[in-house]
Amino acid sequence: MKRHLINLFLSGIIAVYSKDVNAQSGNVKVTATPGEKKIEVTIDDKPFTALIYPDSLEKPVLYPIYAADGELITRGFPLAPRLKEPVDHPHHIGLWLNYESVNGLDFWNNSSAIPAEKKAHYGWINNTKITDTRSGTKGAVAYEAQWQNIQKQVLLRETTTLLFSGKGTIRIIDRITTLTAELDVAMPDIKDGFLGLRVARELELPSKEVREYADANGIVTKVKPSEDASISGNYITSEGKEGDAAWGTRAKWCLLYGKKGNDSISIAIIDHPENVGYPTYWHARGYGLFAANPLGQKVFSNGKEVLNYSLKKGESVTFRYRVVINAAAQRLTAAELNDLSGEFAGVR
Repeated sequence: MKRHLINLFLSGIIAVYSKDVNAQSGNVKVTATPGEKKIEVTIDDKPFTALIYPDSLEKPVLYPIYAADGELITRGFPLAPRLKEPVDHPHHIGLWLNYESVNGLDFWNNSSAIPAEKKAHYGWINNTKITDTRSGTKGAVAYEAQWQNIQKQVLLRETTTLLFSGKGTIRIIDRITTLTAELDVAMPDIKDGFLGLRVARELELPSKEVREYADANGIVTKVKPSEDASISGNYITSEGKEGDAAWGTRAKWCLLYGKKGNDSISIAIIDHPENVGYPTYWHARGYGLFAANPLGQKVFSNGKEVLNYSLKKGESVTFRYRVVINAAAQRLTAAELNDLSGEFAGVR
């Protein structure tokens, strides 16, 4: 019965999804390799991405991610470092979803770099079951996961559906995640969260200054200035904020674009109108962290807004995000992104 309900749920999502992004209908192949805890996704026989969830990682992630022209849009470090790329923030891997404070545990900053004696202050997201995979004109992966402390006590149960499509120059990932509290859960207002993407070096924003960033545990990371002329990224939001000014502002979508290879690469993250905190605040950093954080409002609003989110035992909340990747002569326009945003508003 549970499997039947999951299949009905996926079929309903994919039916809406197929209508919404009908223009993007290449052949999506989803291939699971359970022994490696990896599910690979290709579109028209070209690599797109993979869901990886090995025991060595503190969370499941989509990594790596390719544009349609074969360019990698994600940073390689720490899993596959590439020449000249930065090696800060080892917890920034591919595309992921977690939060800096869940009942006092830091899920966001947890990584293999955290000393064993400090691990009790951090949380893990363990993928417990792949519930479905689909290939075809649209691809899908559904899984269940547990947000746990070091004693493996479950704070939140997660069900996530990832939907994949693409044709020509465009690729789309839709993520629908439901979190259900296994006990009373507090997610107080804090900076680091929620949906995160760490991009390739070329898509960073140029900088001549050393940047310093501190997490909730007081750990400071220094990011060196970019001296490479190939670094060409820029942000623009649906509200017209550009560059570093996009950080800490609300918008229904945010676009990061820059030159990589022979094309202009566009990466847009689109918020959903039913999400908590819509339109989200953007934790969009020049050094390559591109994140939407609807729960951390105090730091972004200079204290004018505060959202200390919580769930009682048994309560659930659902978050929906769309990631659009385009490789073409020109970046995606605001009109194109508004159309994609309007389509995404119909995904339930």
